[in-house]
Amino acid sequence: MGHYLIQAAYTPEAWATMSKNPQDRGELVRPAVEALGGRLESFYMAFGEYDVVAIAEFPSNEDAAAFAIGVAGAGALRSYKTTPLMAASEAVEAMRRSAGTGYNPPG
Repeated sequence: MGHYLIQAAYTPEAWATMSKNPQDRGELVRPAVEALGGRLESFYMAFGEYDVVAIAEFPSNEDAAAFAIGVAGAGALRSYKTTPLMAASEAVEAMRRSAGTGYNPPG
């Protein structure tokens, strides 16, 4: 399963609702992740550009995209970003394989 960094920012309306009815969004998001065969590894509330930072595992990119589409379609977010993550060993293998691409830069 692949790991994904999820960053999300709530709309002002969503914040107003949560101010009136405080809730642990991580526990409420977990079933949606699991419905797609995934696992929510961590979920943090933050402040700054994003209100939520989470790490989730999904069986495929399609499952991660389905989650993103479902969340975005609900209308409570002003922005949402998914970043696929690689283990360090995967990155090292990618570096090794890059030497065989034969790519030449302009010039």
